Amino acid sequence: MTSETKLLPIDAVAPSDEAAILSLNNRHAEELSWLEEERLSLLLGQAFYARRIGTVEAFIMTFDQDASYDSPNFLWLKQRYPRFVYVDRVVVDEAARGRGHARRFYEDLFEQAKRAGHGVVTCEVNADPPNPASDAFHTRLGFHEIGTAAIHGGKKTVRYFAREI
Repeated sequence: MTSETKLLPIDAVAPSDEAAILSLNNRHAEELSWLEEERLSLLLGQAFYARRIGTVEAFIMTFDQDASYDSPNFLWLKQRYPRFVYVDRVVVDEAARGRGHARRFYEDLFEQAKRAGHGVVTCEVNADPPNPASDAFHTRLGFHEIGTAAIHGGKKTVRYFAREI
């Protein structure tokens, strides 16, 4: 493996990463939802699994059922699962796409969740506006649809997915 193809490590998110994470998140706010600095810090403090690759080429943030989180998606899942991990957001910078970062995050998350005694990992994908690339990605990882909901006063429709681990 040459230095060009060497995989960057998956690292825990540190407070010094927050500005870069916020910037990457907010460039993809349509898919993820906009965050303010204080809100990001609060969420990261409750995250079950929050990781980055490189100097934030990509990041993922997840929660388990014990989080105090008011996201309509998280609350929908909390009503249906007594114990779960919810992937709140995962994003890869445009310049870093195609390197397998999202797949690596999920594979690592599945292992971490399994070690913590979780049996299911959940997420949601926009149905309106549609996100066919995310639908296909999650299907390849073994997720299956478990429901739909209109959120934010009907401005967005999401499809919920789960994968047993």
